[in-house]
Amino acid sequence: MKERLERLRNSMEAGGWPALLVSNPVNVSYLSGFTGSFAYLLLTGGRDLLLTDSRYLEQAREETGAVEVLDTGRSAWRQVESLLAAEGIMRLALEADHLTMEAFERLRQVVAGKVALEAVPSPVADLRLVKDGEELSSLAAAARLSDNAFEHILGYIAPGRSEQEIAAELECYMRASGAQRIAFEVIVASGSRSALPHGKAGGKLLAPGDTVVLDFGCVLNGYCSDLSRTVFLGRPDEEQRRVYQAVLTAQELALAGLCPGLSGHEADALARDCLAAEGLADFFGHGLGHGVGREVHEAPRLKAEAEEILKAGMVVTVEPGVYLAGRFGVRIEDVAVIENGGCRNLTGSSKQLTCI
Repeated sequence: MKERLERLRNSMEAGGWPALLVSNPVNVSYLSGFTGSFAYLLLTGGRDLLLTDSRYLEQAREETGAVEVLDTGRSAWRQVESLLAAEGIMRLALEADHLTMEAFERLRQVVAGKVALEAVPSPVADLRLVKDGEELSSLAAAARLSDNAFEHILGYIAPGRSEQEIAAELECYMRASGAQRIAFEVIVASGSRSALPHGKAGGKLLAPGDTVVLDFGCVLNGYCSDLSRTVFLGRPDEEQRRVYQAVLTAQELALAGLCPGLSGHEADALARDCLAAEGLADFFGHGLGHGVGREVHEAPRLKAEAEEILKAGMVVTVEPGVYLAGRFGVRIEDVAVIENGGCRNLTGSSKQLTCI
């Protein structure tokens, strides 16, 4: 945590900000280790301060070691104003991509005439782009847990079970295996519903001949996994086989081509051009992938308009898909870490065409 705080202070110096208020709970946790739902992190010239209320004081002191924990008292904003006044600080940077207008206005009223507020793109987001060794270990462990969950669910999927039953079994398995929670609402979409990219599990019963798209993840040690696989109930027909193989080939080409120096749109093109050669690019409506870390969707983005350059240590999903409306869909998704010379796949689940 101390190294992260030091890097953030370097960003503050580069931006000319004498103080920074971090309000995004994910960023607060990344910098301090605090996992509660209410806290602000205030960095001033000489202090790193976690401000929380009486509900979380004991928890905060147990979870954090690199920051000083203070009670917000009756008003977090008055506490902020008091701390800034004590150090003679007259400018405060805020996370523009998180703090609400209502909160900004309340703080502005408290510090009016004393402190100038500056809403800036959060410098913490840039720090979180490249994962350190501890983060990569947690991401790999979360990916392994999801791999185990996929292996488990293959023995549970059967005609007559509902999508909701399968989703509940996945969640139960991951929690029982040590996950803190699921990373997002489990997606189980079968039959024609598999053509819905985010088809949340419903009451539909699985039937012979169905294509079934599974998309799920867990949170372990504060870090997320994200896994998608497509399986078939019974023997797929020729078109289902063709589409599955096209998506698999596109995904494998993308994994083989990812490396530092590639832009987000160049990464997206690795899979999109492959699907275009099969006449399927028009049915691939989303981007190739996204960053994964403390949030299941974070920077960088791999999509047609993305300009961000990939760097070693970034962790991304690789998830091409083809969706034929009213018929069926196929998506295959792994999580990979960008490394010098290429990438390393953290996901181990089989991608062979699976018939149940």
